[in-house]
Amino acid sequence: MPTFKDFKLPDLGEGLTEGEILKWLVSPGDEVKLNQPIVEVETAKAAVEIPSPYAGLVTTLHHGEGDTVDVGSPIITFDVDPGGAATDSAPGIGGVAAPAQTNVAAAADMVPQIPHEPGLVGGPAPKAGSEEKIEVLVGSGPKSGKLTRRPRKQVAGAVVSSVQRASAPLPQPARVSAAAVGAHAEQVVGEVHVLAKPPVRKLARDLGVDLRLLTGTGPQGTITRADVEAASNGAAASEPAVAGAAAGAPAPSRTIDFDPATREQRIPIKGVRKQMAAAMVASAYSAPHVTIFTTVDVTAMMEFVERLRANREFADVRISPLLVVAKALLVSIRRNPMVNSTWDDAAQEIVVKDYVNLGIAAATPRGLIVPNIKSADSLSLLGLARELNQLVATARDGKTPPADMAGGTITITNVGVFGMDNGTPILNPGESAILCFGAVRDMPWVHEGELAVRKVTQLSLSFDHRIVDGQLGSQFLADIAALLNDPALFAAWS
Repeated sequence: MPTFKDFKLPDLGEGLTEGEILKWLVSPGDEVKLNQPIVEVETAKAAVEIPSPYAGLVTTLHHGEGDTVDVGSPIITFDVDPGGAATDSAPGIGGVAAPAQTNVAAAADMVPQIPHEPGLVGGPAPKAGSEEKIEVLVGSGPKSGKLTRRPRKQVAGAVVSSVQRASAPLPQPARVSAAAVGAHAEQVVGEVHVLAKPPVRKLARDLGVDLRLLTGTGPQGTITRADVEAASNGAAASEPAVAGAAAGAPAPSRTIDFDPATREQRIPIKGVRKQMAAAMVASAYSAPHVTIFTTVDVTAMMEFVERLRANREFADVRISPLLVVAKALLVSIRRNPMVNSTWDDAAQEIVVKDYVNLGIAAATPRGLIVPNIKSADSLSLLGLARELNQLVATARDGKTPPADMAGGTITITNVGVFGMDNGTPILNPGESAILCFGAVRDMPWVHEGELAVRKVTQLSLSFDHRIVDGQLGSQFLADIAALLNDPALFAAWS
């Protein structure tokens, strides 16, 4: 007899409550393998692909693309025994479960949440070939006891696209699967498969570009960010119908975010942008911010960067001035440990950290994120360079896991890459300081008693004045500036 199992949206981070379905990678009727990616989900921290916890047949997609789903809600149903004998007691592929059976499935909790184990959140998907009968996914796992089963029956006809919506409301249930909606709407008998990374898909959604109409210029035909931007700049006034659609089927609709009548654009506040806004407001109104500034001659630092680039040990990593700034901050924390601390209001304590999880603010197509390098203070200069390279590459690909954005202790934001000289950054919640690094410019400077053209940059430090007073903040920033002015001090202070 067929065995049906619901898969619930797991907690993909630390305490996340919801996620938005960006893209279904499977449709009702598809056969999936264990750990095969089935859906792209955007949370308040990252866009991630979720692998299948089962091997079997997809029977129902409970939510459509663009829906926001609560953690713990079923998002997909599998038949893990599609070869079993079918009965007529319940609908099968693409069908709508009867209300009574839906209630039973909801109560059965087939894929329950379990307490997070160390290393589980944000960790890799379970490996295929495991001896476990039911593989454990992030925040979910097997439950002892009898599983609810329901039989299926075959439905003849074409497979229905998972993104279609009903033109009129259906009586039961309140939320129907995309496949069930297709039984009441015009059917699409084919769907174009698009190769594009989650941030590229997000950009296309924001710009109103239909990825199915583009020809990718990336590896193996992958659609790139440049492809989407080019299509947006030269987009046609009207959209053709989806390739492979039945004759007379309507062209795909898209959300209009620009109203020519008011000349206004409306952007939904959700995902990373929503999380960032809430965090910045909480930080700005809970921690008294103070920002101080200094201007530094970094000619010697830039010469040091060039020597590192020529060193064969650093041949396989990208070296930038940010690497030296990061190392200078880590060395200065050893001399000023109170800067690397947090204010515990509940316990009425200041918690000084004996480790540095170094956050690097990164601009991505989905918004600003701050992944951090765990125990960065324990790394050599070469190890720090490799971790920075990996952090930047992962962020640009939109694949930073939520675990990499949790637990930061101090942050660097590099506005110099945008040509800016300085800024007054806002603290990340739970941290007591953030360093802003500006552009390096050729400037007139008094050097050894004479006017000369030197490499000059500006640094600013924002800090929580409950923990860091003016003297400590100034000394910390002065130590960083001294190391950038004379990298030979690294040997003396390390």
